[in-house]
Amino acid sequence: MREVSGPTDAALALAHGHLAILPTETVYGLGADADNPETVGRIFTTKNRPANHPVIVHISQQEHIYMWATTVPDYAVDLGTAFWPGPLTLILKRLPRAGDYLTGGQETIALRVSSHPVFGEVLTQLAQEKNDPSVGIAAPSANRFGSVSPTTLAHAIEELGEYLTDEDVALDGGSSHVGVESTIIDATGSEPIILRHGGITAEDIESVIKLSQSESDVRAPGTLASHYAPNKQLRLVTHNELLERQPGALIAMSDVKTPTGFNRIAIPKNANEYAQMLYAAIRSADKSSESVIYAVPPTGGGIAAAIRDRLNRAATQ
Repeated sequence: MREVSGPTDAALALAHGHLAILPTETVYGLGADADNPETVGRIFTTKNRPANHPVIVHISQQEHIYMWATTVPDYAVDLGTAFWPGPLTLILKRLPRAGDYLTGGQETIALRVSSHPVFGEVLTQLAQEKNDPSVGIAAPSANRFGSVSPTTLAHAIEELGEYLTDEDVALDGGSSHVGVESTIIDATGSEPIILRHGGITAEDIESVIKLSQSESDVRAPGTLASHYAPNKQLRLVTHNELLERQPGALIAMSDVKTPTGFNRIAIPKNANEYAQMLYAAIRSADKSSESVIYAVPPTGGGIAAAIRDRLNRAATQ
């Protein structure tokens, strides 16, 4: 694997059937040309990802949704208009172009338009290289399956560098400014259903369309009970419970005081900072000398719901 200096080199690698570690506003992704089944297959082997676990296809603009999906509800169009580019993924009924190798064998495809300018430029350059403006990049998080997602290039390379070839590339785009993965919406029915909380909050979505409280049987990325997990045990506690525990590494909001003997890893001032710091803090705590990691989840709505979701999955054994 080699680091490249710009989007053009990354796009050329993708066009020639190689993998690329790419920045997005949520986390770093491991990208492949979404029309290349063999290269997308390498995403699964590189990540050790189950074959039935679908990937998100990133497109450059909302209009290209119709080149990958069919039966797009009006509310899905409204959500795309409101939140694309941005950390929102819509699951829609697929066209034949979206093969089983992308969808985990389901009749649905997950689509997103990233707001990261570097990722967007890679898509633009790939479209020019292939003479196809509707190209997509399949790009799940650039980590081994089930482990902590990377929010910097260094963390992505640390995770996957040994599994990539000399022809694969990595492109730096700075730290991910959202810090947790995209919100995923099942848009296959008459009303939208949240499958995974993320950077676009439930309150944001409710400002556009009423959410359904129904259950969905659609499989989506990052929704297994155990996911985003460090090697050490992660325990979720309240502030009061923390005072009764043996010392360890600690991740908590700034209004939570550090008990004597604890190794404070992160002190976010608000939920947005908590999301931005979360994965890097878990990684740092995992490398510390402490035997256990404690996290005090943030309360309230908004992106705090996404943080609690990730922490609950990371703490599940």
